[in-house]
Amino acid sequence: MSNTTTVSGNLTRDPEIRYTREGQANATFGLAVNRRWQVRGSEEWEEATSFFDIVCWRDLAENAALSLVKGSRVIVTGRLEQHVWETDGGERRSRVEIVADDLGPSLRFATAEVSRPERQPAEESSTEGRSDRSAADRAARADA
Repeated sequence: MSNTTTVSGNLTRDPEIRYTREGQANATFGLAVNRRWQVRGSEEWEEATSFFDIVCWRDLAENAALSLVKGSRVIVTGRLEQHVWETDGGERRSRVEIVADDLGPSLRFATAEVSRPERQPAEESSTEGRSDRSAADRAARADA
């Protein structure tokens, strides 16, 4: 069985990057996917928007945090993952998110410049300050 999905839409918020205790990067952002169709037998159009939480890991997470901002149009390929929990009041809740395997800018309405970031070898890299550095890089990009 396959659990792969591909969606294309616009970021509803900047990617938020965090690091696990083991130093694994994790980025999350929201994605709005718009759908538009013509009502059969008429000239009228209808629209609907679906909202998805996207989760990225490792290098993909770091690249997303450095490259994407709210409003960016992207294509995401990944797997659906459902989380189920019970509230303190005993209510059962669930949430489905997309864990991204790959993502990139959509070139349908824009152009993109692709570059390969330089990576430090694992033994030289430190997880301390990465969160601040990514935030500073994103702020500098927004000012440019």
